[in-house]
Amino acid sequence: MFTSRGSPDQAHNSRRRLTRTQTSGNLSETAFDSEIVPSSLVKIAPILRVANEVENANPRVAYLCRFYAFIETHRLDPISSGRGVRQFKIALLQRLERENDPTLNGRVEKRDAHEMQSFYQHYHKKYIQALNNSTAKVDRAQLSKAYQTAGVLFEVLKAVNMEQSIEVDREILEAQNKVAEKTQIYVPYNILPLDPDSANQAIMRFPEIQAAIYALCNTRGLPWPEGHKKKRDGDILDWLQAMFGFQKDNVANQREHLILLLANVHIRQFPKPDQQPKLDERALTEVMKKLFKNYKKWCKFLHRKSSLWLPTIQQEVQQRKLLYVALYLLIWGEAANLRFMPECICYIYHHMAFEMYELLAGSVSPTNGMCVKPAYIGKEAFLNEVVARFYDVMAKEARRSKQGKSKHSQWRNYDDLNEFFWSTDCFRLGWPLHKDDDFFQVPVEHWEKKENPPRDQWSGKVNFVEIRTFWHIFRSFDRMWTFFILCLQAMMIVAWNGSGDLTAMFASDTLKKVLSIFITASILKLGRGIIFYLISSYLCSLLLYSQFLMNLEKCPFLVDAFRLLFFQ
Repeated sequence: MFTSRGSPDQAHNSRRRLTRTQTSGNLSETAFDSEIVPSSLVKIAPILRVANEVENANPRVAYLCRFYAFIETHRLDPISSGRGVRQFKIALLQRLERENDPTLNGRVEKRDAHEMQSFYQHYHKKYIQALNNSTAKVDRAQLSKAYQTAGVLFEVLKAVNMEQSIEVDREILEAQNKVAEKTQIYVPYNILPLDPDSANQAIMRFPEIQAAIYALCNTRGLPWPEGHKKKRDGDILDWLQAMFGFQKDNVANQREHLILLLANVHIRQFPKPDQQPKLDERALTEVMKKLFKNYKKWCKFLHRKSSLWLPTIQQEVQQRKLLYVALYLLIWGEAANLRFMPECICYIYHHMAFEMYELLAGSVSPTNGMCVKPAYIGKEAFLNEVVARFYDVMAKEARRSKQGKSKHSQWRNYDDLNEFFWSTDCFRLGWPLHKDDDFFQVPVEHWEKKENPPRDQWSGKVNFVEIRTFWHIFRSFDRMWTFFILCLQAMMIVAWNGSGDLTAMFASDTLKKVLSIFITASILKLGRGIIFYLISSYLCSLLLYSQFLMNLEKCPFLVDAFRLLFFQ
């Protein structure tokens, strides 16, 4: 806020002693005008943008907006610890000092609070009311920008009035309430403006878009949570968000994604579907076939029935299919790095789809006799309880790798973690996930151990374990070494028997000698086989010896006798 006592000028002067310190360089005027603010101060960028927008109409209002931005900057980072914050503060303060007197002399009203109220009413009447009352087609982006500007102006107005102990007019409060409602509607979007006021936009009038939206809005029969305030235009993705705790922005992104996906497949059907706003069943079936291809293969590989169960009532089949598709997209959209583990996503979806089936079927829990509820419910529950748990394991394993310097057998990467879900052992994780399972445990490093360290529980590798050794150079490039040796032999024979003419190498005597490279190749293969046999025999003997010693741990005298016989 501004200050509780004194005018903005006095508050400005009181902070000059605290902020005006010498630094190694200042922001240029051009950089400041283009609103290049530090990354830690992104919240004040809209305030500065509004100040630049209204500067030509009322310089004093622009000055008050920049002053409010300076106060917010000091509140967000009072000690200027962020990168570039100190330079930004100095540049902003210098501009405020330069513009204070000129803007104060050009002020129309006697007080800044009255100046802000007058300009807010002027802006609301000239832009917002004029656009709403216009009979011509209004650009949605222009209207959305006007509402955002009005919101910033009211924020500055409220701060100035509070500093000068002046109440905001009732007319302005009523106008701002309407602006706040519209601001929540005109949210940012990618391709489709899905708010009710944008139904007349060109892209929203396509039959395939309308068919997909109409299908998603079918929430008939869905059991909403108790106390949940259902939106007027709520759809099945809103229901999934309320039941499973997906993030708001993820739901908005996947809603647009699913509508465009269905519309794209719907319009490609042949023969062409009707122009009525009804989604073609063939389009939905094709989308499900593509999305659940890997999931069905995973269930077949583990000999498990999939959780894609459809109702017997034909009128509910399309709604259930859309719920399955939307649930998968919401899980995928919020999975982050779990996308590198496709079978892990299949495991999560398998349980959440079954939970959704029980919710729609009205199943009753045998333990408490109440209706079944999801294992994780609440705001952003899926991110905090499911995704974060797997991500913590990845982060711990990445730290144990020591930037790839540790042995491959001592830490797990994405493939190793994903391979755990290739067997039925993955179902021991349960649902809700068992936090104390070996899969979520990481060995305690020696520098992390305390007086009574817990027993190391680590599932370790599942299938392939890479062994790093210098023999990989020979094993990986033995064909190249063989080729070089044979080429060297052939060139030496041609050079020794030739007379400088290239046709001499095709002579019968020279050609017979060149064919001796096949004998050399056989000898090299025999030598490679002997080397590999000796190495494997040595490794097998070490393995048998280690197993033999493990069985003789309780008989140390036999171990000493074995060593005496075979190694001395």
